[in-house]
Order: sequence, then structure tokens, then C-alpha cells
Amino acid sequence: MRFTYVESMTDPSYYLPLAKAAEEAGYTSFAVADSLVYPRESDAVYPYTPDGDRTFLEDKDFIETFTLIAALGAVTSRIRFTPFVLKLAVRPPVLVAKQASSIACLTGGRLGLGVGVSPWPEDFTVMGVPWERRGRRMDEAIEVIRGLTAGGYFEYHGEFFELPAVKMSPVPPEPIPILIGGHSEAALRRAARLGDGWMHGGGDPEELDRLLDRLAELRREEGTADRPFEVHVISMDAYTPDGVRRLEDKGVTDAIVGFRLPYVRGRDTEPLETKVENLERFAETVIAKTAP
Repeated sequence: MRFTYVESMTDPSYYLPLAKAAEEAGYTSFAVADSLVYPRESDAVYPYTPDGDRTFLEDKDFIETFTLIAALGAVTSRIRFTPFVLKLAVRPPVLVAKQASSIACLTGGRLGLGVGVSPWPEDFTVMGVPWERRGRRMDEAIEVIRGLTAGGYFEYHGEFFELPAVKMSPVPPEPIPILIGGHSEAALRRAARLGDGWMHGGGDPEELDRLLDRLAELRREEGTADRPFEVHVISMDAYTPDGVRRLEDKGVTDAIVGFRLPYVRGRDTEPLETKVENLERFAETVIAKTAP
């Protein structure tokens, strides 16, 4: 089992020391949240809270995802970074390919590109992207990113994106893993068909087994069951050695852990020292006791 530390919506000055502390403590990855804007009015709901309330996001600080990862990569040497998740469907995929390739090259391949559609129609509006057919747009964006970051000339002729033969330099020596986030049937099938892994967003613990079973079924249907595949989940089982073994038995490869409930209104008042103590305590009581 590998472990990803997640902390978001906190004081931006905390991120660099937290990344260094997580690396030193033995975490494999550091998750970085993505957010663009917060609308004054919206009918949208948050898919991972019981009542769909999204007001906890108001006035929370979000550093732009690739900017933050570049800064974190500069002060670390081993830990990997996983956007959790980048709102790919509203972004130009050529630009994302350049950003992801640059990050992967600068960090020695320490990027797992977690991507999702975005549940907020307002993200599409402010970015000038249609809400309609967002899933198919996402599929094409993944294909464009994978093609451009592979090296050599690449051209693409799709419904949404049209590229003549072009290439980027530099590109990372190894492919960037693309991890698909989301709980919908479409997201699970996209992960099974196009992804190198799947990222669970939390929510009802009883739903996790159903999602894992359906994902495995879809991978069999898509003929990808034998392909290397990462499964990142949020689960209370990750907080004990016995629970970690249960997750491993279910095919989970990466446990995402945090030590503060993020779905609350207002600023995060937890001191940096407490955050470091929490992540170090978990490393001592769980990571160290489940290492191979």
C-alpha cells in the first residue's frame, strides 16, 4: 500500500513545509486540490457531501494547481504529486500537456495527473467552454495530452480538438500516469477505458465497495483488466494496519489520508505544528507497520 497525504483549503504558506514533512515521514504522494472560482449564486451541489452543500468552499485559498506543484517539487526530491483532481474538461488540453510535461521533467517524473470533469457549470461558463458534451470533450483532452507528452510529432482530428502535426519538448522519459476522478458511471467507464488509475472522492463509506466492484467489472468489459492500474481511495480503513490490509485485499493501491475535516465553513485555524504532528503520528502507527 502507498499513502497519499492530503491537505487543502489551508494557509498557503503551510504547503511547502507540509510537503517536506510528508516526504520525510514516508508518504508516497502529496495531493493538490484544484479550484478556479467561487460563484456568488449557483444551483450546483457538491457531490461528496451528504447534503450537497458547497458553501464551505467560499473564501478558501486555492493556489493554482501546477504552480503549487512546481513550488513543492523544488523543495522535495522523492515525493510524488497528484492533482486531486484537475478540472480538465474546462482547460485547453495542449496547455495542460505542456504544463504536465514541464512539471514531470522538472521533478524527475514525480507527477500522477489526476483529472476530472468538474461538477460546477460556472467553471465552464467562465472558461468559455460549453457544459454540453463535457464527457466527450474530456475523453478527447486525455487523448491529446497522452499523445503530446509521448514525444515526437502528434496530430489529432476530433469533434472538439484539431491539431496539425506538432511536438513538444521536453517530454518526460516515462509516460505520465493519468488518473481519472469521479463516481459516476461515465467516470468509472472512462477510468477503465482510458485511465492508468482511478481516484475516489470520498463520501458514503458503504458506496466504496460498490464502486470498486463496478470499476473491476468495467475493466473486464473494456479489456483492460490486465493493464497496470492505480486505485486511490479515501477510507477509514486506511487509518489502521488491519484496515490497510482489507483495502489491499480489495485491490486498492493508494490510500488518501488527511487529519482534518475540510467540509466546514470558515478559515482553517489548525496550526502548522499540529498538522505536522498528525502526519508524523500516522506514519509511525500505520505506514511503518504496513511497509513491505
